Amino acid sequence: MAGRRSLGRQFGWLWAGYAVSTFGTRLAFDAFPLVAILVLHAGPTEVSALAATGLAVGAVVAVPLGPWLEFRRKRPVMITMDLIRFAALLTVPAAFALGLLGFGQLLIVSVLVAAADITFQAASGACLKALVRPEDLLIANGRFESTAWTATALGPPLGGAAIGLFGPAATVVADAISYLLSAVGIRAIGKKEPRPARTGAPRLRARDLLEGWRYILTHATLRPLFLNTILVSSLIMATSPVLAVLMLGPLGFAPWQYGLAFAAPCVGGLIGARLSRRLVTRFGRHQVMLTAGALRACWLLGLAFVHPGTSGLILVMVVELGLITCMGVFNPVFASYRLEQLPPDRVVRTLSAWSITSKLTVAAMTALWGPLAALTSTRTAIAIAGLLSLATPLLLPRRARTGGEVSPVCHL
Repeated sequence: MAGRRSLGRQFGWLWAGYAVSTFGTRLAFDAFPLVAILVLHAGPTEVSALAATGLAVGAVVAVPLGPWLEFRRKRPVMITMDLIRFAALLTVPAAFALGLLGFGQLLIVSVLVAAADITFQAASGACLKALVRPEDLLIANGRFESTAWTATALGPPLGGAAIGLFGPAATVVADAISYLLSAVGIRAIGKKEPRPARTGAPRLRARDLLEGWRYILTHATLRPLFLNTILVSSLIMATSPVLAVLMLGPLGFAPWQYGLAFAAPCVGGLIGARLSRRLVTRFGRHQVMLTAGALRACWLLGLAFVHPGTSGLILVMVVELGLITCMGVFNPVFASYRLEQLPPDRVVRTLSAWSITSKLTVAAMTALWGPLAALTSTRTAIAIAGLLSLATPLLLPRRARTGGEVSPVCHL
């Protein structure tokens, strides 16, 4: 089958590096909120502030990195970002072991990791586009998506068990080591990476910082996709700390149950990612993006009805299964389409602009949802996010563009 064919040794190492770092991250599922809740006894406002500050400041720090990286070799930068994340994360268990861990340190590490994440993701998108033929991008992104959901299914339960056995800092250690192994995998890609040819002025200018946003906002189909994906992700992520406080606090779920509730449904993401190419072949790329993008907006409201006990746990798992299956179909199709639309000399700047905006929006929404939950209730805050999510399909593009033309349906 075409979906199982080899994409080459270099892609294999990139995929391996992605797999190990993703598994480490999912093993440390919500590690910082859990440390804040279980060790520092933080409430919903503090937990939301932790998530928001790291994302917001990290995104601001990353603004000049996209234009700077555009015309530099990507793999050395990716390795550097992995090593920065490795070193920053290791300071948390070290401080915890010495009894010196504080809320301020969690904020600083969150900022460093967020900035490194944005830079790494933008560079990896350009690296993937250089390593894989255009017709294989959906296969490659499908494999990344399958890997992500497999790691999400396995990581949180194992992470919850590790927290129970070794304490809340144990998964942070595993996450740090995963970034070191990712750097090794990227280094193993081998072959000297050619330096991208520079276009335009040799020095970084103010307009270079805005080029990614300019390209997105003037593109007929990337613009609505940009608005849609950012709003959907921010609503989902804004409810995450609030839901963690609700489930681990008043509802009395154990950390392993909390991890299981979000891990088991990830089989839906794996199924969705494997189906994405078949669905595109049958129905066309735009129709799949439109349908899956609309369906993924219908589930978030269900989390407002979570209650104690086994039935409450099952409710969360069913809601997450529906949401994640739709995301599993949508994400690789969307990611492949986005890469195809980006000229080689704008890939990093555009992906950086996308990621920076997403993280800033998530930060703002997360910062808002903590006080909202405190002023109303955790359930009310989650319900409001769910109701807003129902409106997000209105932002999906009605028509899709290929190259410079607009067509109603785009087939791969």
